[in-house]
Formats: sequence, structure tokens, C-alpha cells
Amino acid sequence: MTWCVYLSHPEVKIDPDVPVPEWGLSDVGRERAFKATGLPFANEFAEVVSSAENKAIETAKIISEQLAIPHHVRASLHENDRSATGFLQPDEFEETANQFFANPNASIRGWERASDVQKRVVSSVTEELARTGPDQPVLFAGHGAAGTIFMCHLMGVPISRVHDQKRGGCWYRFEREWLTSQAGRDLSWIEI
Repeated sequence: MTWCVYLSHPEVKIDPDVPVPEWGLSDVGRERAFKATGLPFANEFAEVVSSAENKAIETAKIISEQLAIPHHVRASLHENDRSATGFLQPDEFEETANQFFANPNASIRGWERASDVQKRVVSSVTEELARTGPDQPVLFAGHGAAGTIFMCHLMGVPISRVHDQKRGGCWYRFEREWLTSQAGRDLSWIEI
């Protein structure tokens, strides 16, 4: 089996006046993205695929440049669409995120439904892996909520925030065949 890695972008520069998809990495986030190039198996990656959001692109570029591997952008790997509310203060965001995960088939405050995020990300990863060939380990640089929802699919469990990362800049390794078999078990986020 050929494995891949899903990595969430690390810390960002939060600016309430800038749309969330345009936020970039903070200095700490950049440092942590560089740390990802030191993962024990990092030199085996054939390619980095990221969403089109700035923070994911910056994460992927650091890794692709350090490892001298291609970087491919796939817009459909974006985080759950939260544009209906825009920036929310931390407490309000956490409460809304809790509702988002607890009600995967409902649009919470106009956010993209978690069930739709799952279909979109599973489809996008499947298409990317078909493009790269069967024996190439790929690093997907993405986002926390989308990555958690994708993880739930790989494990064949209901969407739940219990599987969410504790902070950005975490990763998990998965086998390609888990996209269809959903045989991933005991997956959890690991901090870089």
C-alpha cells in the first residue's frame, strides 16, 4: 500500500479586516512549517498538494522548496466555507464550530455543511491521487476542520469534533486504499 499525509497549516496572522482564506502564516507558523520538512519520511514525498488558501499555499511552498518536490494547487481542498459569517471572535467561532461538527447535514449560520465538506475533500483527494500515480506518497497541505472531516471518512466513523486537532500544524498518515475501504483505525493528529 502507498501512504500519504494530510497536514494542517500551522499558526496564521489573524486579521479581522482580511477575508479568512487570504490570511497568511505567522512567523511561528512559518517556523513550524519548516519543521514539517524534518518528518522521518519527508524525503519520500513525490509532491505537495495544497488548497488555494494563502496559509495552505505558504505551508506547501515551504515544504516543496525545502524538499525540492513539485507543488500543485487544488482549489477544492479549501477549508469549510465560512464566508456567511466572516471573522468571528474566538468564543463565538468555537461555539459555531461545535454546532457545525454536531450537525453535519445542516448549514450552521450559512456555513458549508460538514457533510458537503467531506464529499468535496474525499473527491478532491481521490482525483489528485489518480493524477499522481499509484506508488507516489503525496503530502496534502490543508486545514483543520476539512482534515478532521476527511479523517472521519478514512476511519468510517461519523463526523465529530472529538477527532479535531488541538492546534494547527498537525498531521496524520493514511493509506490510499482507505479512501474506499474506510479501514483507517485509530487515526489522530500529531503535532509537527
